[in-house]
Amino acid sequence: MSNDPLLQPYQLKHLTLRNRIMTTAHEPAYPEEGMPKERYAAYHAERAKAGIALTLTAGSAAVSKDSPPVFNNILAYKDEVVPWVRRLTDACHEHGAAVMIQLTHLGRRTGWSKGDWLPSVSSSWHREPAHRSFPKMAEEWDIARIIGNFADAAERMKAGGMDGVEIIAHGHLLDQFMSPLSNDLDGPYGGGSLESRAQLTLDVLGAVRARVGEDFILSLRMGVDEKDAGGITFDEGLALARLVQKSGLVDVFNINGGRIHTDPAMTDMIPVQGMASAPHLGLAGAVRAETGMPVFHASRIPDVATARHAVASGQLDMVGMTRAHMADPHIVRKIIEGREDDIRPCVGATFCLDRIYGAGEALCIHNAATGRELTMPHVIAPSEDRRKVVIIGAGPGGLEAARVAAERGHDVTVFEAQPDPGGQVRLTAQNPRRREMISIIDWRMAQCAARDVAFHFNTWAEVEDVTALAPDVVIVATGGLPNTVLFETGQELARVVSAWDMISGDVKPAQSVLVYDESGDHPGLMAAEVAANASASVEVMTPDRTFAPDIMGMNLTPYMRALQDKDVTFTVTRRLLDVRAEGNRLTAVIGTDYSDLRQEKSYDQVVVNYGTRPLDDLYFALKPFSSNLGEVDYDALIAGRAQEVRRNEKGAFQLFRIGDAVSARNTHAAIYDALRLVKDL
Repeated sequence: MSNDPLLQPYQLKHLTLRNRIMTTAHEPAYPEEGMPKERYAAYHAERAKAGIALTLTAGSAAVSKDSPPVFNNILAYKDEVVPWVRRLTDACHEHGAAVMIQLTHLGRRTGWSKGDWLPSVSSSWHREPAHRSFPKMAEEWDIARIIGNFADAAERMKAGGMDGVEIIAHGHLLDQFMSPLSNDLDGPYGGGSLESRAQLTLDVLGAVRARVGEDFILSLRMGVDEKDAGGITFDEGLALARLVQKSGLVDVFNINGGRIHTDPAMTDMIPVQGMASAPHLGLAGAVRAETGMPVFHASRIPDVATARHAVASGQLDMVGMTRAHMADPHIVRKIIEGREDDIRPCVGATFCLDRIYGAGEALCIHNAATGRELTMPHVIAPSEDRRKVVIIGAGPGGLEAARVAAERGHDVTVFEAQPDPGGQVRLTAQNPRRREMISIIDWRMAQCAARDVAFHFNTWAEVEDVTALAPDVVIVATGGLPNTVLFETGQELARVVSAWDMISGDVKPAQSVLVYDESGDHPGLMAAEVAANASASVEVMTPDRTFAPDIMGMNLTPYMRALQDKDVTFTVTRRLLDVRAEGNRLTAVIGTDYSDLRQEKSYDQVVVNYGTRPLDDLYFALKPFSSNLGEVDYDALIAGRAQEVRRNEKGAFQLFRIGDAVSARNTHAAIYDALRLVKDL
């Protein structure tokens, strides 16, 4: 038996959990037609077979038709969900993990123009800023219907083999009733007293308990302190917890704090990189001490040390490491095997959450197998034949290719022109808030070092350097260089600098700076922040109707907090057409896609963020010597099969290029390129 606090079993009512680590409810947006099908089950089963004690699915499954999903949630109000839930629970139970699911009515936290086009409903007629729909004020028949919907959904989940359900109040309909900030009702559920505001939550819990019986775990996720003037205070939150505890209806609390009604509020509740770890742990500990109830909690607990402290200090019974398990689903197995140093770190990039809030699917920025368990491996199988693999470029894509090839057992050599690995990730990490990104590189370098990958830094590889090694496979991961050629002119703009120049410190900010951001990703705002911190007057300009469209709300929040008190303006729907030098100043010619408007404006400095152009000379020089002439079988790539294209019988090696050496994309794309090309070499 281990003495590690995280590895101790925990008895939750009749349910024995094999350790203290769980994933809390989250919706990766993998359902198909509202059902948790094969992909969904494989995602959770991967964590179950690696030793997690409890996987809490869905974030959150909708119980009512007037609670339409905002990001492809499970539809718990449909009877056909039951067999799909059963397949998911069976897959997890087979590996010894308990399974629960979170149920909700979103209230005003959704839109009316989704699903069946029913009006959203809440205890207030004010809209939630994040979702923008004006709800109807709940009538008595709405309340009765919704209570019944919760009970029906819970019964379906029990029929599907779940060990329990969690009812989420925090930020959703039940919390909208509980908070003085969002309850404008009169009567028994109105905003007058604490008890009346809590009545809907108690009625829902009572109806669910009556339907599922006592031999079923029932959890309530609630916020304790809204940290907003006029909202639920810490003392009120504890009083609400005592009220629920005295009802005897729930078996466990899942505690959080703050609000989620705006992007900044959500970011404070679920912090991103550069923010404090475990900011709400004290709230969870306070509820545990006050009520004596079992407590779950998760909010930026990214590493084993923080998780271990949370349990060892008596603040939690089960610790949620949700984003951490997206980065590495095998955390528990590696703790058990004494391989904590081998855990792929969560870097807090929150690529996962920002993608689902942008109507995408949750993916980890540097684990391309997460969410792709049906086609991509988390554990690399060794190859039967040892091959010689040469990789040019030690950015995230090149290092992933090196790591995977080395785990396959191949002889791997990497050439890198710079003195250090990292590529654009090393540039990103220049921002103090985003320093954690360098762990993407550090982890891969450690993995490569453990497998004897040979590195040649400060080496600009030429064709002869590559062919001299007689490789079987060559992977060009040379990335790209900043593009300062606008489509409109087709020429290098006069005296402009790239966002990279500004971020790296190679160019110092001038007094008045235009940051022209046509890519809409991190480098534009990073450059603006560097200039603003140097007391420059900064204008961020984009031809789009919103600025930085590729940076979703949670990652945008820290930039806005850094820029709002400085001399920074944002200009949308304006396109940079040309720049000409006039003495020590630059004149920008500015137009718009919406009319023939043209204007000129003068700046001391123009910074351009317009993606990268592939650094691909070596790739094209190597093509004639390759067996596949650089061709990729896209069907095989998509299906996760090995590449077998042969176009040149005299070719000595397979040749591939990945990441920005193909086209300007992002870190995840480069890593995914590498994994799916190299996993079968």
